[in-house]
Amino acid sequence: MCTACLIENVKSHMLSRRSLFSGAAATAAMGVAAGALSARPVLAQAKGRVVDLTHAYDSDFPTFDGKPGILYEVDKNFDPDGYHLFKLTIFEHTGTHIDAPLHFAEGGTSVDALPVENLIAPLCIVDISARAAEDPNAVVEPADIEAWVSANGEIPAGACVAMNSGWTARIGNPAWRNLPDGTLAFPGFSKAATDLLAQTGAASIGVDTLSLDPGNSPDFAVHYSWLPSGRFGIEGLANLEQLPASGATIFIGAPKHRGGTGGPARILAMH
Repeated sequence: MCTACLIENVKSHMLSRRSLFSGAAATAAMGVAAGALSARPVLAQAKGRVVDLTHAYDSDFPTFDGKPGILYEVDKNFDPDGYHLFKLTIFEHTGTHIDAPLHFAEGGTSVDALPVENLIAPLCIVDISARAAEDPNAVVEPADIEAWVSANGEIPAGACVAMNSGWTARIGNPAWRNLPDGTLAFPGFSKAATDLLAQTGAASIGVDTLSLDPGNSPDFAVHYSWLPSGRFGIEGLANLEQLPASGATIFIGAPKHRGGTGGPARILAMH
């Protein structure tokens, strides 16, 4: 083959490859654009500030039954092993954690099987902190949901609706869990409110307290209705007061141990 022919052949080959890659890039760009469009309802109002909604916890962190939620055992130490390693014994429902449907429903969805599309969601915060300051067992009522909608618009499908009762300020104080006589006392949701939220298409609810139900609940009515419906809850959220009532996006780092009823989670919000 002559030199000129070889040069022309190479140029033709390069042009073909350039067209191929241009087409691939265009296709990829279309895919990214489609992904961006599908994420837009969730992320449209996010401005980039990240708030940690997770409490750091240890064996002293308050739990529902009063037993330590996590135990540490040294397995390796830097001297003489050259590295550190703990063996952990963890109860699923401790610290900032997920309640999967399986927690209160025979045959319910386990934490590893939660739909991933519900782990990134619009965050709607219902503030009952003024009422909770007067009543430690205050609950989110349907009127609170209706007031939120009136002020902020409809609750988006797939949203996480979180109660801000101001309880983060009590962390480190026994009042986060109970009254001076040891009686459990903390705010939660009313069943009437979560029944209403189920109609909106919300996928999860969250609380800044120990339980989805208030401390004085005699029957765990919210747990026994919300979770068996296939939805999940988040308990022990922190720092909700740092976020607006609407417009933030929540990122739910749910654990993925097979068959789990829930577990400690890292929860972040961006707005």
